[in-house]
Amino acid sequence: MKRQELIRLMTEKAQSVQTIVANIRSLDEAFKYSAELTQMQGGETLACLGFADMANLRQVCDMENLRLLDSPMRNHLNQIHTALTTADWGIAETGTLVADSTSEDMRIATMLAETHVAVIPASKIYPDAISLQKELSELQKSSPRYLAFISGASRTADIERVMTIGVHGPQALHILILED
Repeated sequence: MKRQELIRLMTEKAQSVQTIVANIRSLDEAFKYSAELTQMQGGETLACLGFADMANLRQVCDMENLRLLDSPMRNHLNQIHTALTTADWGIAETGTLVADSTSEDMRIATMLAETHVAVIPASKIYPDAISLQKELSELQKSSPRYLAFISGASRTADIERVMTIGVHGPQALHILILED
């Protein structure tokens, strides 16, 4: 499958579970997107994990009057409005993100934030889960590992069979596909 077809399928499948998908050309766009989204939603904090250079994000947060939460996330359990993270892979067939969540900070941020914004490079989108076998096997060689497969916002229908969003995790998921 060609790259553009994978991106189209990933977008279509993710949107089918109420995930918002946008294409970006740089990490600075991801930082701006996340800060503006947090501000628009009335949030005051942003947790960011998986990015090496945080200087630009700090500037964007300062401009938007947002507090950038620092590790350890355990110190901010009830304060995380938006989590901006990286995803290791995407599965186009289901619109699913795969994230190495071995780090407690990553698990806390992606589970306790009201909104999760995940950046995935376009080159890391695979057609299906079977296509990831080699990468996942390699990752599992250094255990213990905690992998999260994320398909949309948290949802459950176990309360009187009524669909409820955000009970066991974020109320919204935004996927930002980064051009390579």
